[in-house]
Parts: sequence; structure tokens; C-alpha cells
Amino acid sequence: MTTEQGIKIQLHQTFPLTIKRLGINGEGVGYFKKQVVFVPGALPGEEVVVEATKINPKFAEAKIKKIRMKSEHRVLPLCPVYDQCGGCQLQHLKYDQQLKEKRDIIIQSLERHTKLPIDKLDIRETIGMEDPWSYRNKSSFQVGQKDGKVLAGLYGLNSHQLINIDQCVVQHAQTNEATATVKQILEDLKIPIYNEKSRKGIVRTIVTRVGIQTGELQIVLITAQTELPKKEHIIELIQKRLPNVKSVMQNINGQKTSLIFGEETVPLAGEEFIQETLGDLQFELSARTFFQLNPVQTIKLYNEVKHAAQLTGEEKVLDAYCGVGTIGLWLADQAAEVRGMDIIPESIEDAKKNAKRHGFTNTKYVPGKAEEVLPKWVKKGWKPDVIVVDPPRTGLDNQLLQTILQVEPKKLIYVSCNPSTLAKDIQTLSNNYEVNYIQPVDMFPHTAHVEVVSQMILKNEAGSR
Repeated sequence: MTTEQGIKIQLHQTFPLTIKRLGINGEGVGYFKKQVVFVPGALPGEEVVVEATKINPKFAEAKIKKIRMKSEHRVLPLCPVYDQCGGCQLQHLKYDQQLKEKRDIIIQSLERHTKLPIDKLDIRETIGMEDPWSYRNKSSFQVGQKDGKVLAGLYGLNSHQLINIDQCVVQHAQTNEATATVKQILEDLKIPIYNEKSRKGIVRTIVTRVGIQTGELQIVLITAQTELPKKEHIIELIQKRLPNVKSVMQNINGQKTSLIFGEETVPLAGEEFIQETLGDLQFELSARTFFQLNPVQTIKLYNEVKHAAQLTGEEKVLDAYCGVGTIGLWLADQAAEVRGMDIIPESIEDAKKNAKRHGFTNTKYVPGKAEEVLPKWVKKGWKPDVIVVDPPRTGLDNQLLQTILQVEPKKLIYVSCNPSTLAKDIQTLSNNYEVNYIQPVDMFPHTAHVEVVSQMILKNEAGSR
């Protein structure tokens, strides 16, 4: 690895480093001879001695050998397998400081990908949780076996070694209990556990989900084949040991894939869904339904969207990645009309059902891509005043970006789970839109993830306010 001065960092070279800030994946970032070095587990302000583990043309990766000067914000992680699992990246950082660093991650992305005057932008303090533990309502733990014991957990950081997790500190207590119970039942009944290498065995994954407001529990066994030995016995023991279970499902995935769910899902016992409540809205969650993993913060996030939309009851609102309709329905009582689209037809059916269940008659949901559906609606005379987008991590489709620029809604509310793609899309939109403010929301404490709500105003509208 060579800089302009011809200095090279060698693999396994040991050198001192001062950590300047956190990177987008939660790793410490320092500079050695003007070269960027990423160090997992290091914190801003720390002086560390590191060993280079990977050399890339533009940066190096390194691991901590010694911490010479610790950050005042460093704490002992609660999780015993924190350094192996890789699910949380920031448990070693005090929670109030995590919120500050997440705001800085957004600033870094804007600095890197936009030409906006960052010091003039209204980037607000991150909205955190009162209790940042036990917040996840769903777990998907791979199953394995060692010395006759059934293991359930996640694959280790950058490896294919299964890390057994008995009590995950960010999982809801009921999902932890459910996973442990099902694991024990599989072990007691000697149910064949799937082996990825030999591709033999049956049970691959235990998925548990709880309705945090309702207390209802769903268990999904992901199996490599349709036949499940001792099925009736498994169901009987689950229902006996976990009285809150409302739904027991089986999903069949015989493919060699990293995807958890297969296409076929069959009910084993109880209902095919559980109920969950968000504010005044109720949702039915089936085995494969996408639903936010942190309902407590989801309410804060959606209220921020509502605040940013500033609806008066007159506006036509477009929910461009509507899923099962959660954001659009959150706004529907203050809008003249809400329309949404999604590429998953099942989600659209759920969105229609959800709207009907809550008595909304001012909603319309269709399957399809926003960039294809929206121009047809505009051609027929329906033009949105407000567009809300909540895209996947890859950001907005370029065709949709161009469509938004052509349709020119007065207001664009951009909900993002990836500051980098948000910043790139803001740059594309910035000729026509002014970023009024950016509000970070911490949906996943102790990880490097940060959700963002950006309010963007059409420039001639912004000037007339």
C-alpha cells in the first residue's frame, strides 16, 4: 500500500494510531502516514497500537493490540459473546455517546457525497431510547449441533462458525425464552439438525417473534424438507412450555442459500399470524411479513414523518415503498388521499386489508414500481403534494429520482436506513429541493445503524414560505 510519499503499510505491521471518529460500520477511523486505517472496537479519542490485518489500495484494516489511552466513554459490553457475534458493534460505547456518534456518521456521509454547506444544515440530535436493551421483537437464529447439544445463534463475524447465544441482550425476553425452549425441545426429542456442509438433517433455523404490545408469540421452524419428525410431539411441548404461543408455523427451505425463508409456509398450530399494535393501528404479522424490529422507536420514527409532512387534510400523499402500508396509514387521518405502491403483491394485499380494518376510505394501493406507476397517475391528473420514501439500503432507484424531479411534489420526506445512499440521493435532488432539516432516530441501539428522516422542500416553495 503506497501513499503519495511512497510510504507503505505492510500486512501484520504494528503501529500506533489515534482514533479520530467512527466509520459507517462502527469501526474506529485513524490515519497513519496520511493513510486511512479502520479498527473495529476502537473509539474516537483513543490512542491504540494496532496490527494491520488487510491492505487495500485506498485504506487498511487493523486490529487492536493495545489501548494506550482509553476513551472516557468506553464501557464493558453486557453480552458475553459480543466480540465474536458481530450483531452489535457499539456495546463498548456509552449509550448517550452512541447517539452523538450516529449523528456524526450522517455528517460524514453528507461531507463525502454532497456539495452542501454542512455547517448550515439543520442536523438534529439523535432521538434515542429510554431503555436501549431488550428491544428487538424478532430473532432468526441458525441451528447447529455440537457433542449432542443443540446450538442456536448467529454466525461469527467474517466467519461461518456458529456462535451459540443463550440470552441476547438486545432481544425481547419472550423471544429469548422461546428460542431457548424450542432448542431444548429439539434436543430432547433428538430431532435431526441441518448440517450446511453435508446438507443433511432437517431443522435449519428457529424464528421467534413477539407482539410487544399484545404479548402474542409466533414460532417458525425453518426446515430443509417438508417432513418434520415427531411433529405432533414438538407442537404439544411448545404449547405446554410456552403458553403465550398463538402461532406455530413451518417454512420449508431446501435451497443452498443464505436466505432464511423459503417460498412455502405451512401452519402447524394456532393462528397463521399474531397481532401487534402501533399507536392506534393494529397489524396482523404472518411468518414472512416485514415489520419494524423495534416498535417503541418505530412510533417515534413515524411521528417524525408525520411532523415533517405537516399535513392539513388537503394533501395528496404518495407512500412510494409502502410495504404493508404502515407509514401511509400513520398519515391517512391527516391527508385528503394516500396512495402507495410496492413491488411485493402480498404486501399490497396486506396494505389494503390494513386500510380496510382501520376504516380508511381515502387510500389506494397497487403493486408495481413507483417510477412506473406514478407517471401513469400524473398523466391521468393525480399529482402528489407530498411524497414519502422509505427505500431499502441501496437508496432510491435512479428512475424514481428522475420521476420525483419531473413531478415536483411540494414536499419530499425521505426516510433512510443508510446515510451514504441518502447523501448521494440528496445530492441528485439538491438542484430542485432544499434540505430543511435532518432528524436521526436510533432504531438499533448498540449497532452502527441509524435511521434518518429528512424533510426536503421544493425550492420555489421554500422561497415562498
